[in-house]
Amino acid sequence: MTDSAGSQPSEPPRSEHSGLVKFARPALIAGSAVAVVCIALLVIIFFLDAFNATVYSVGGKNIQDETAEAQDIRGLYSGARVGGMILLVVSLLAAVGGAVVLYLKRGAITDGNDGDEDVDFDDLAGS
Repeated sequence: MTDSAGSQPSEPPRSEHSGLVKFARPALIAGSAVAVVCIALLVIIFFLDAFNATVYSVGGKNIQDETAEAQDIRGLYSGARVGGMILLVVSLLAAVGGAVVLYLKRGAITDGNDGDEDVDFDDLAGS
């Protein structure tokens, strides 16, 4: 038994949002948001390092000493600092890459409403 009632659905039309353009806007948004968070993290780490050094030096000690305690305080946030910088660079690269792709493809991107008629409130209320 063959099922042939009606025409078969055709392949959906390809939109202009294919390839890298499809990922450019999310990469730009996510990269920018992560970069802002990383900058805030690095500023907080800077202030925490300064606070720890100030508290350590209140007793007459120097944070640049070669003692184990001074080295521990200097290295306290080193992992978070390095991770924050690496994530900042990666997110900035993603944001810049997304921005470049969107800039280069700016004329080719359509929103799918090229043939639609603009309708304002008066047109809708008159019906």
